[in-house]
Amino acid sequence: MIVIKTSKEIELMQESGRIVALAHEEIKKAIKPGVTTGELDAIAEAVILANGATPSFKGYHGYPASICASVNDQVIHGIPGEVILKEGDIISIDIGAFKNGYHGDAARTHPVGKVSDAALELIKVTEESFFEGLKYCKVGYRLSDVSHAIQEYAEDRGFSVVRDFVGHGIGRQMHEDPPIPNYGAPGRGPRLEKGMAIAVEPMINSGDFKVSVLDDEWTVVTKDKSLSAHYENTIVITDGEPVLTTVINSCSDSEVK
Repeated sequence: MIVIKTSKEIELMQESGRIVALAHEEIKKAIKPGVTTGELDAIAEAVILANGATPSFKGYHGYPASICASVNDQVIHGIPGEVILKEGDIISIDIGAFKNGYHGDAARTHPVGKVSDAALELIKVTEESFFEGLKYCKVGYRLSDVSHAIQEYAEDRGFSVVRDFVGHGIGRQMHEDPPIPNYGAPGRGPRLEKGMAIAVEPMINSGDFKVSVLDDEWTVVTKDKSLSAHYENTIVITDGEPVLTTVINSCSDSEVK
């Protein structure tokens, strides 16, 4: 069942999203060669707790950390720890925050120092594919219109779209209906309605789309060891333009009523 949020609920979700955005900003400042993924996790957790929220991920089905930190061929769910970032790496950071009964969820991929042009292009196209999908996050479009726009944009530029993991609805639960693939034909699935809250998250590979899960039962990697990037925001459907709760100053209060 897709839960439609009230204006009050959306206001609460904006606060959770704001905290996620703040945590991403602090992590971005800290990413450089020599930093460990565990240190990045500590930075995010400190920001989340300082703003009166709790990490959405920590303890979720036993997940041991506050962020997911996925390096190079790791797609998602990389567990932060003693891994030391090196010049030329790329790292995907996924953060969730829970406050006043509601979640915010967003992911970004960053270069570590100077990286290859190919890696920069992957990061760029992954982010751009999200915004192609965002064009269809409006009342009246069908859910697969979003999915199709993401896939078409990424594949037209020579990249592949992960099939095994998808976006999701979000609100009181971190994962709600509907599931939101980043691929598929347009014109299918439920129509988007005002008050829907969804987390759209392209996971784009430089090689093949196939992935596998490591023995830690969390970390997802590309089967061909190619690079992968991840970009995500929490989105609220309104009467007009969609609202990104996980981007600072992305909207005014009037836009969500």
